[in-house]
Amino acid sequence: MPEYVGSVLLLLCALQVKHLFADFFLQTPKMLSGRCAYLHMGRAQHAGVHIAGSAVIFLLFGAPLSFIFVLAVLEWVVHFHIDFGKARFSERNKLNPQQPMFWQAMGSDQALHQLTYIAMAWAWVKYAAT
Repeated sequence: MPEYVGSVLLLLCALQVKHLFADFFLQTPKMLSGRCAYLHMGRAQHAGVHIAGSAVIFLLFGAPLSFIFVLAVLEWVVHFHIDFGKARFSERNKLNPQQPMFWQAMGSDQALHQLTYIAMAWAWVKYAAT
C-alpha cells in the first residue's frame, strides 16, 4: 500500500472522531434550539466548533496555514448550509424521532458531512500533503 494511503485513512479517521465530538457531544442548547431560522447564531457557532477541530487536525498533518484557512472557510459554509437544510426540512415536515423520514433526514445530513470530509482529504492530498 502506498504510504500516502495510510495518511489519508488516518486523516479521515481523525475527521470522523472530530465529527462525533462536534456533532454529538459539544453542542450547547443554543446550538440546538431554533435551528430552522437561517441566521442562527447557534448554528454558526456549531460550524465554528467543526472548523476549529478540523484546523487542529490539519495542523497536525502538516498542512500550511493558508490551506487551513481556505479549507476552514469552505467547511464552515458547507456545514452551516447542510445543517440548515436538514433543520428546515425537518421543521417543514414536522419530523420527530418516531418517523422514518426523521432518520432519513438525519442519515442524509450525516452522509453529506462525510462526503465533505472526503473532499477535504482529497484537497489535502492535492494541495497540501508533502
